[in-house]
Amino acid sequence: MTYIAILRGINVSGSKKLPMAELRILLAKLGFQKVQTYIQSGNVVFTSDEKNQEKLEEHISEAIKKQYDYDVPVLVKTIAQWKTAVANNPFTEEDISKQAITFLATAPKETTIEIDSKDDKFEIINSEVYLYCPSGFARTKLNNNFFERKLKTQATTRNWKTIYKLLEIAEAME
Repeated sequence: MTYIAILRGINVSGSKKLPMAELRILLAKLGFQKVQTYIQSGNVVFTSDEKNQEKLEEHISEAIKKQYDYDVPVLVKTIAQWKTAVANNPFTEEDISKQAITFLATAPKETTIEIDSKDDKFEIINSEVYLYCPSGFARTKLNNNFFERKLKTQATTRNWKTIYKLLEIAEAME
């Protein structure tokens, strides 16, 4: 089965450095096949016979901890789950370059969050938070830490260029 894995917080501002070539080797040692990475921010597509996504997340996270001695939250999605996340975008009328999806480790119990912004919008659908930030992501308060604190689950965000590219890579593996 083909999977898309997204890692939280690596190679950001010089912290938790993890070269993608080394990550590909590490995942191959775990028995994953056709391992490909996309850009330096922890995006991986691979195939595996393992059907349990939580086990895959744990294996990747534990292997990184063992080799690099830091904790890296990992989310693993199937192509079908990724396509559903893409299809659920509630902001299709807005500028796609001002949008992203924050992927959550679990679907939150509470989805009502007050924000102090007249421009930024978000909507929680299943275990994804869809973001529209017309002033840009550098200025918004709607970041991973905000959603992790409010929703009490791990979060990692990807822009639509990355989302579409990972889907393209994954579909080419099928």
